[in-house]
Amino acid sequence: MKQAIHIAHNLIFLFFAICNLYGQEIPPIEKFSPEDYGGENQNWRISQTQNKFIYVGNNKGLLEFNGAKWKTYQSPNNTIIRSVTAVGDRIYTGCNMEFGYWQKDKFGELFYTSLIPKLNEKMIEDEDIWNIISYNEWILFQSYNSIYFYNTKSDNFNVINSTNFITRTFNINNTIYYSVIGEGIYKIEEGKPKIVIHDPVLDEGIIVNLFPFEDGLLIQTRKNGFYVFKNNVLSIWDIPAANILKKTNVYQSIQLNDSSFVIGTISDGLIYLSSNGTLIYQINQINGLSNNTVLSLFEDVDENIWIGLDNGINCMNLKSPIRIFTDNEGSLGTVYAISIFANNLYLGTNQGLFFKEMGSDKPFHFIDGTAGQVWSLFIYNNELFCGHHYGTFIINKDKATLVADKLGTWNFRQIPNKENELLQGNYGGLYILSKNNGTWGIKNRINGFDNSVRHFEILNKNEIWISHGYKGVFRLKINDNFDSVTDIFRDPTLPIEKYSSLIKFKNHLLYAFEKGVFNYDYQENEFKKDTILSPIVTDATYMSGKLVVDETQKLWAFSKENISYVTVDNLTNQFKINKISIPDKLRKAMIGYENITHLKNNTFLLGTANGYITLDLSSIDQNKGYDIFLNTIEIKNPEKANISVDFHKSGEFKGEFKYINNSVVFNYSVPDYNKYQTIKYQYKLLGRYNQWSEWTPKPELVFDNLPFGDYTFKIRAKIGNKLSNNVISYDFEILKPWYLSYSAIILYLFILLGITLFTHKTYKKYYKKQLEHKQLESEQLIISIKNEKLNQAIENKNRELAISTMSIIKKNELLASIKKELKNNPQKQDNASVIKLVDDNLNTLKDWSFFEEAFNNVDKDFLNKVKKVYPDLTPNDLRFCAYLRLNLSSKEIASLLNISVRSVETKRYRMRKRMNLEHKESLVNHILDI
Repeated sequence: MKQAIHIAHNLIFLFFAICNLYGQEIPPIEKFSPEDYGGENQNWRISQTQNKFIYVGNNKGLLEFNGAKWKTYQSPNNTIIRSVTAVGDRIYTGCNMEFGYWQKDKFGELFYTSLIPKLNEKMIEDEDIWNIISYNEWILFQSYNSIYFYNTKSDNFNVINSTNFITRTFNINNTIYYSVIGEGIYKIEEGKPKIVIHDPVLDEGIIVNLFPFEDGLLIQTRKNGFYVFKNNVLSIWDIPAANILKKTNVYQSIQLNDSSFVIGTISDGLIYLSSNGTLIYQINQINGLSNNTVLSLFEDVDENIWIGLDNGINCMNLKSPIRIFTDNEGSLGTVYAISIFANNLYLGTNQGLFFKEMGSDKPFHFIDGTAGQVWSLFIYNNELFCGHHYGTFIINKDKATLVADKLGTWNFRQIPNKENELLQGNYGGLYILSKNNGTWGIKNRINGFDNSVRHFEILNKNEIWISHGYKGVFRLKINDNFDSVTDIFRDPTLPIEKYSSLIKFKNHLLYAFEKGVFNYDYQENEFKKDTILSPIVTDATYMSGKLVVDETQKLWAFSKENISYVTVDNLTNQFKINKISIPDKLRKAMIGYENITHLKNNTFLLGTANGYITLDLSSIDQNKGYDIFLNTIEIKNPEKANISVDFHKSGEFKGEFKYINNSVVFNYSVPDYNKYQTIKYQYKLLGRYNQWSEWTPKPELVFDNLPFGDYTFKIRAKIGNKLSNNVISYDFEILKPWYLSYSAIILYLFILLGITLFTHKTYKKYYKKQLEHKQLESEQLIISIKNEKLNQAIENKNRELAISTMSIIKKNELLASIKKELKNNPQKQDNASVIKLVDDNLNTLKDWSFFEEAFNNVDKDFLNKVKKVYPDLTPNDLRFCAYLRLNLSSKEIASLLNISVRSVETKRYRMRKRMNLEHKESLVNHILDI
């Protein structure tokens, strides 16, 4: 069954035997799409200022790139900017019917100055400026029909016109040349054009560029390759790449600082030639570029090649120590193992084993029979072993021979003192691979350990250490025959970690995992943490504990940000750690299966998920320095655009912001364009955050709602593993809010004084009122007491009046009864004197006098009021009214007046008449109301 599956896989992958996988290794290329840079597709010219910022002429306008952000400036007349050249602090640009220069203002923004008003003659209708070059104090603006010479010192113009099309202008060794279609090549002498080369050969094609060449000129044509003009003789430059150039349509070309050439074509991408014309490589849309049409080329100060394309912008790190092979079609798969054997480069991937001849651009070829997962490649005694999912293969050039069909061969180790035997780890345990009669095969299985064995090392003659990602670290004791395990010990001191690894390096047995690298102590028979080696895996960017020892005895480790390698000092025998900044997101390696192999000299190969990377350690520039730039400072405005801040006052960084503007935005960058080098920033804001922050890739910081006070903003960068040369410092102050200003505080003091005085006065008035109120209450209390006493006196008087009235009534009633009895007595004549005495005591005048005195004591003004209202009343009427006011009954009044009750009713009637009372009105109530 296994054999059938194996055959099926081989048939599926048979086509790889004839599949050409393009084997060109190219420098890293950073790609920028129109969405990235915020412009349109086409990019016509590229230049760079002294601070390393990149400027690009784009269909939309002028693009600026500071290493972190792109910014677009609209062209002055909304036409395509076709030429850009930076000279000093100016960026000269040309477009349709317009040319001039841009400069930074005090806010760090570009502003444009047109030179057209200084031009004494009108431009030709619909004229475009296609090229700009500098020459001493002159700037030359070239269109198809004219060359405008601008003197930067005098602000004057000179103009050279041409009837035929001027294709390009050149500055060769401080001499100005220009080419005209159908006429040839001119140079400027004493301010006038002079024909230098006129040859029918050049008339056949457009001249793309001129280069200095020995004592003459090297002429690049669009379709006919290079020509050499020397000693007034024009000849073809016979170079290895001549035939390639004749088949391409060249649009741009430049000669680099090292005298090599980069050529941009209209439909075939980019061609890189050595200084002698040998093709180094060709890059197109298939293997690296964003587009096949190259419109512009530029070499920056760091020797990166900027490529303006018909659709996008690319930056090629030509001098990078890294070269990349990318399997764009996915034919190779993920690379798990690499080996250099018999002058061939072998790649073991998840799809099989591939190879190509070393040092050539020939394609990779699939080795028949190896379809499936390759785990390892191992060279022993001049033979190449392949650990494969289907077992163990011996590789001889492009042939693979299966020598062990035990599934899943992870790796191999040499058994001490046994030259013809190898120990191999498989999915199901350990096996002995033996060579008999020149043929390798399985000798036996080591019984007693049935787990998968991927990471293992032979420590002593009969001792094997194994690291299992899910079960831990084991030590196996093996019998002398190497066919059985006599003892198994799992080390409880080492934690289990799926990305851990176990490896032997310089006689050290190392176990690496997230917490560090542990070194086996042979004396104490235990693993101890190695403080020197641990940083290679335990830094903040831990990703995998995988360790690799290459053929040069370097120990390699891999983290998210770096590749580290360890060497041993020959004198001190101490470990030395070296870090190379290549982030994992760019390496794209399979975690836990990282691999690296020595290629030649100081060059190494790293397997990736879609190819491999070559790394030349000797090309790494350890001394290169980097500067960080503060680009803009803005005041955050949530409703409108941010407000730019002038941060170059008097040449110093200082600022003063109103409290309402207490949200500040800082933009900064490092203009480094190495694709495989990460840039991170660290800041502190003295006055609020006095410690350095964590590293962050963001090139912008926003401090919201800062309290008032003095601050110092500091920012530095880390490029790869190296700190920037400088630390930017900017002092600023957030002013106090108006309500906390000195004038406001003085105002507050006055207001407080006023409030205090007002409060004092109010309290004084309040307490005065309170005192008056208390006094009033006291007086009212006294009055109340007096009134109470008066009321009591009145009540007493009323009581006395009532008692006196009732006494009179009782007396009169008694006397009347006595008188009545006396009259009824038969001897009434004898009673006459008594009756007279009774009548005398019934004298109402005496009773009235006594009653009137008592009544007036109680109600003084009543009788006077009645007299005043009713002056016609008689004294008897007043007496009657007084009795009525006391609310006496008719019977009681009759007794007081010594009259009959009927007479009292008659009196009532007459009194109503005198007082003119209505029938319904009560006489008593009326008198009570008076």
